[in-house]
Amino acid sequence: MKKLKTILPKQSGRSRGRVTVRHQGGREKRFLRLIDAKRSKKDVWGRVLAIEYDPNRNAEVALILYEDGERRYIICPEGLTVGAKVIASEVAPVEVGNALPLKAIPVGTAIHNIEIYKGKGGQMVKGAGSAATVFGKDETWVLVKLPSGEIRRFDPECIAEIGQVGNIDAKHEVLHKAGRVRHMGIRPSVRGTAMNPHSHPHGGGEGRSGVGMKYPKTVYGRRAVGKTRNKKKYSNRLIIQRRGGKAILG
Repeated sequence: MKKLKTILPKQSGRSRGRVTVRHQGGREKRFLRLIDAKRSKKDVWGRVLAIEYDPNRNAEVALILYEDGERRYIICPEGLTVGAKVIASEVAPVEVGNALPLKAIPVGTAIHNIEIYKGKGGQMVKGAGSAATVFGKDETWVLVKLPSGEIRRFDPECIAEIGQVGNIDAKHEVLHKAGRVRHMGIRPSVRGTAMNPHSHPHGGGEGRSGVGMKYPKTVYGRRAVGKTRNKKKYSNRLIIQRRGGKAILG
């Protein structure tokens, strides 16, 4: 589908010529599939034409042909097969591949591709084999347990898709050789302790001297362990329980 694909420009981890993300570059040319993360085509049935490989993610994508003739890609959940029918609707059946508001999804249902803000499109739980669970509901929020174990509040109007993301065995794939990793655009990473002091905070010392400081640091000098999450992150107020079981009040 040429209309749903475009060449993905190579950034190689650079912005205005400066490296902003390390260890990137040298990948093969790729097509970017335009994924319908919003599932904005409401109340129109679609049929799965094909399930395809996507080089930009570890999950597969499903090509959907809708009744009005339009075609779109969606993330393919486990159990969705060629010829199956899907729909995005507030009154859609709770079946694999369908998209519904969280308020219409029963407690205990496995979901993926979840919106954080209504209308923004799915942002969470999109990797191969991942699934969240509708944990509970109250008058103003829907509680969802994420794959990490974190429990988070969501607006009941936010859209989510039913089922677990497909290609469950992606995590068991063996890459076999370094060359394949280079073709994927991943460049080698060197240990900080193997560098000189000018290149990394861990560098220097005689022999194998280790990190040599109380807390490991990134190449930019920031702490690399402990509580590194931004205290003013916009979604902090939505977290009920952190991963690991630590509850948050308020």
